[in-house]
Amino acid sequence: MTHPASLRAQSAVALGGGHGLHASLSALRRLLDDLVVDELTAIVTVADNGGSSGRLRGEFGVLPPGDLRMALAALCGDDEWGTTWSRVLQHRFAGEGEMRGHVVGNLLIVSLWELLGDHVQALDWVGRLLGASGRVLPMALSPMDIAADVRGLDPADPEALTTVRGQVEVATTGGVITGIRLEPADPTPCPEAVAAVRAADWVVLGPGSWFTSVIPHLMVPALREALVQTDARVVLVLNLDEQAGETPGFGPEDHLAALAEHAPDLKVHTVLADRGTVGGGLAELEHLVSAYGAELVVADVALGDGSPRHDPVRLAEAYARIFASD
Repeated sequence: MTHPASLRAQSAVALGGGHGLHASLSALRRLLDDLVVDELTAIVTVADNGGSSGRLRGEFGVLPPGDLRMALAALCGDDEWGTTWSRVLQHRFAGEGEMRGHVVGNLLIVSLWELLGDHVQALDWVGRLLGASGRVLPMALSPMDIAADVRGLDPADPEALTTVRGQVEVATTGGVITGIRLEPADPTPCPEAVAAVRAADWVVLGPGSWFTSVIPHLMVPALREALVQTDARVVLVLNLDEQAGETPGFGPEDHLAALAEHAPDLKVHTVLADRGTVGGGLAELEHLVSAYGAELVVADVALGDGSPRHDPVRLAEAYARIFASD
């Protein structure tokens, strides 16, 4: 990848969770290697209540570690050390006993939380062990749940709103999500995450599960204030497809509209959309992005194998062009 010689190294903060954030961080890590970015921080949603993370959260009263683990794995290098530790971190136990389904990285993170008593210090130690290129932080330091207002779950009154609680339950609801909130509404913010947003040159929001990984960052009051007030330029990466249960029928413009409804005070600098996903809806999306006060960038950022997944290499090239264009 080649870049203009005048492009200076900049700090970037990526927010999200799960596979979407993993793809974004894998792309941004390539910009560290190319000296386009000199500092990279991931801020991760921590509201999961399912799988290994949910079991550990329930047993130990800790933050769910799964999305933090995936972010750390994405920041591992492509050398033998990085690829080996990434595989170890992501290894899920089989068998039929109590360990079935648990992930090595989740256990490692929770072990360090217990030993050190400090969420951020423990994650920094895991990053050092992995040789991770960047820092991983939780969006908040206290456990929380996502609650959604969902329409269409009551057969007797299809327009009635029903409250659905829990990340897994919200992500798999059979109704239409009209809005989300956190419970409690004001979880303890992570000071390092707030500081990173305020000091960043670029903030990347998305892709990922829109209502359970992306928008929740804007529901943490202190983090939302930092996102609204930061001098960083915000890049919003739209999803490639709808997500069954969470965003059925959503196109690119619907993802943008949902974010605008939840955070009308957030100033977005650039909206990045996939060329194949936009299709014939380009004019409508351009109009909506312009009304939002942002610039639309359309690029080929999907893997190209027909699956709704971002290609880290293509995504890195798109990020590099956006960072160079300002």
